[in-house]
Amino acid sequence: MVNSVSTATSTQPAAQPKPVEVNAKVTESKPQQAPNEIVQISSAAQAALKELTETQAQTTKEANSGDIQAKRLLAKEAAEKAAKQ
Repeated sequence: MVNSVSTATSTQPAAQPKPVEVNAKVTESKPQQAPNEIVQISSAAQAALKELTETQAQTTKEANSGDIQAKRLLAKEAAEKAAKQ
């Protein structure tokens, strides 16, 4: 036995979205001036920066004049070079 089912639904038209008006005012912005700040770093930070940017020739020169830190750095670099070979 076959029963037919029919349903009648009433559909309402979809609500149309209302147009939205956007009143955007375009203003010409002035380029912002970069902040003018003075930064001071400590003498320890200056010394650390100097050591980091030092050339190999400068390190060698300092090691030859008795700088212990330069001697350690050269010894460390020589050990790393020997380990690679």
